[in-house]
Amino acid sequence: MSKQSIFGRIAQLAKANINALLDSAEDPKKMLDQMVRDYSNNIAEAETAIAQTIGNLRMLQDDHAEDVRAASEWGQKALAASQKADEFRTAGNAADADKFDNLAKVALQRQLSSENEAKQAEPTIASQEEVVEKLKSGLTQMKSKLTELQNKRNELVARQKTAQAQSAVNDAVKSIDIMDPTSEVSRFEEKVRREEARVRGQQELAASSLDSQFDQLQDLGEQTEIEARLAALKAGGAQGQLSN
Repeated sequence: MSKQSIFGRIAQLAKANINALLDSAEDPKKMLDQMVRDYSNNIAEAETAIAQTIGNLRMLQDDHAEDVRAASEWGQKALAASQKADEFRTAGNAADADKFDNLAKVALQRQLSSENEAKQAEPTIASQEEVVEKLKSGLTQMKSKLTELQNKRNELVARQKTAQAQSAVNDAVKSIDIMDPTSEVSRFEEKVRREEARVRGQQELAASSLDSQFDQLQDLGEQTEIEARLAALKAGGAQGQLSN
């Protein structure tokens, strides 16, 4: 995976507007689940690529440090050889003096070569250090975005469960609505009312029958009175005839 593709992916994911994406999604939870998986996979890939980039940078830095150290050591060797040549020259030993001066020149050449290699590597190292910092920053943003995604998904799932629970409660309440004429309670109430009406009908019927019996008693009393008066009339008439 090239650095350019890593940068592009990190930039695209880090700038993603989650809320806007959710607004256009038919199934937000399903989309969030997929986004969490994609982010997790991309983060894993990015971490691998960034780790390799960092490893390459550390190798460049180690090589640069080795060149700097070598340049310093060759400088010390050149100085030691030059000082030795001066000692031999002071002692009148020109041949050995020239030999050590030549050794000093070789050391200086090696020092110059190491310094050049270190100097040539410095721009590349600086560029790689900048790349690594950007990759680290982008990776941090991706992880932050992943956390945001996970929180958003968990919030949405919790809200969905709450809505489902509320809907279930509403359905349960509706199913036992005593004002609903089709409910079991209403049907039982209607049955009780019919039973009460039947009892009232029986009571009225019983009362009507009792009144009828009293009416019959009253009629019997009147008939008895009439018979008694008739007998009295007859008895009075008979007495009148006897007195004549």
